[in-house]
This record gives sequence, structure tokens and C-alpha cells, in this order.
Amino acid sequence: FDNNVGDSWIYPTNYPLRQYQFTITQAALFKNTLVVLPTGLGKTFIAASVMYNIYRWYPTGIVIFMAPTKPLVNQQIQACHNVTGISLDDTAEMTGRQSKTNRAELWRTKRVFYATPQSVQSDINSPDQIFPFERVKLVVIDEAHKAKGNYAYCEVIRAIVSRTTNFRVLALSATPGRTLEDVTEVIRNLLI
Repeated sequence: FDNNVGDSWIYPTNYPLRQYQFTITQAALFKNTLVVLPTGLGKTFIAASVMYNIYRWYPTGIVIFMAPTKPLVNQQIQACHNVTGISLDDTAEMTGRQSKTNRAELWRTKRVFYATPQSVQSDINSPDQIFPFERVKLVVIDEAHKAKGNYAYCEVIRAIVSRTTNFRVLALSATPGRTLEDVTEVIRNLLI
């Protein structure tokens, strides 16, 4: 934790201020949060804002943004970069296209990861122990309504929390579930 910057947080001013986004961002910095907003109302903006502050506060920590498909992963890289300007030199895409050796190097040298949950799960389960559990400071989960049963999102969170509890979870969904039981399962599985 960097005490020089950890006593403040930054909110992007390159987009119009929407009070609900500001309020949700502020809350999500300090507690695990499920953000439920209709498509187009700024879930990615909120995620990017939280990511940037965690990135600043923990100079050796890592941030993982998981999305269920390769196209969504790709889309989020540029969208988050446009909001906060986190250096692309510190950023890696992890979608199964990279070799295990390359992924191990990325986990060692990069700080912001955009990944499918299956890619992260594969590295968590790797006998080579390439996943840096203790460095994880934030996990963002897009399409969080998928976090049910043994879906990879659930497995990733369970594995990380078994090794460290010093991280934040930010879950995003326009449709968190059809029933109260569905929503409760998502909340429980993602430690919200």
C-alpha cells in the first residue's frame, strides 16, 4: 500500500459527472460491490475508476478484469483505458491465446489483466504455480450473473480467497438474476 497516495482517491473528470456513478465508485473502493445498472449507464466507467485507484494505491498489486468472452475482454481493454489512461505497458490480455510460459511472464511483469475467467482459472490450477495470489488487489467481474454453480468466476474467487483475503471484488451486471435465490447465489459466490 502506498501511503503517499492512499489517503485520497481520484475520480475521472474527462466524462460528464453522473452522481450515481460517483456514489457507486466511492462505495466500491472500500467494500465488495455488485453494480446493477442497465446497459449503457456506465458500469465500465465505474469499474475503470475503481481499477485506477486500486492500481495507484497498491504499486506492486495486480488488478484483474474478467469477462466471459474474448470479444468482451477486448472491448473492455480499450474502454477502461479511455476512462483512466492506465498505461497499456502495464496491461495484458489473457484469453488462452498465449502460451503458459508467456502467461507466467505476464503475471510477473504486468499489473492490469483483462481475461476470460477460464484463462485465470487455468493459471490458478497450474502445477507450475504461476498465479500470483498475494498480489491480487481487485477482481472485476463483468456479466456477474454468470457466477453460479461451478462457473469459472466462482472457482477463481474461491481459489483466490483461499490464499489471501486482502482484495476487493467488483461485480457488474445489467441482469443479476431472475429470482431472489439467483441474486443471492451470485452475491454469495462473489463475496459481496
